[in-house]
Amino acid sequence: MDGTHITIRLDVDLARDARAFAARRGTSLSRLVAEQLETLVRADPPYAEARRRALARLKRGYDMRAKRPLGRDEVHDRESLR
Repeated sequence: MDGTHITIRLDVDLARDARAFAARRGTSLSRLVAEQLETLVRADPPYAEARRRALARLKRGYDMRAKRPLGRDEVHDRESLR
């Protein structure tokens, strides 16, 4: 799993029990927490709806109203900036 590292603060006993819990399931505490957070976040209706809309927009693409790409001389034309 690629991702970012975060730090959380847990009670010492809870951390010990959580590590043992994860070990009994053959996973790491980090993976266990990540999977649970993903489940919680993905089940959140506003998040799920926003994600669906964003993916639909990406699939459709955006009309950037782009014209033909500028040529080198046009890009570096300083006269038009004065």
